[in-house]
Amino acid sequence: MSYPPVPGRSAVANAVYGLLNPIPFGFFVAALVFDVIYARTGTILWAKGAAWLIAFGLVIAIIPRLVNLTQVWITSRRISTGADHVDFWLNFVAIVAAILNAFVHSRDAYAIMPAGVWLSVITVVLIAIGHVLIAVRYTARRESLHG
Repeated sequence: MSYPPVPGRSAVANAVYGLLNPIPFGFFVAALVFDVIYARTGTILWAKGAAWLIAFGLVIAIIPRLVNLTQVWITSRRISTGADHVDFWLNFVAIVAAILNAFVHSRDAYAIMPAGVWLSVITVVLIAIGHVLIAVRYTARRESLHG
C-alpha cells in the first residue's frame, strides 16, 4: 500500500516513508505465518525463520518510524490529523510487541509457544489497523476535495 504525498510535508521524507513503511509489515506477516506453521508442525526451522523475520522487520522499521515521528509530532503537526496520531501510536505499540516477540523467540524450541504466536498476531493486527485508518482518512479527504 502506498501513501500519497501530503501537502506541506517533505517530498523526500514522503518518498522514504512510502518506500520503507510496507516492508516491516511484510516481515511481521511472514513471521506470523512461520509461527503458525511451527505451532502446527513442531519443526524448529520455522521458529528460527520467524525469529529472523522479526529481527529484520524491526531493523527496517527504524527509518519509517523516525520519519513518521518527525512528520506527525514535529515538522507537520499543524496538518496532522487524529488518524495520523492514532496510526503513530498503533505502530509504536506494535513495535514494542515485536521487540517482546524477538525476546520470546530467543527461547529454546517449543518454549516460544503460544506467546510467540499471540505477539505476532498483536503486531500484525495493530499495524493493519493503522494502515486501514490512514487509507480511510485519505479516501475521506479525497472525496471531500472532489465531491
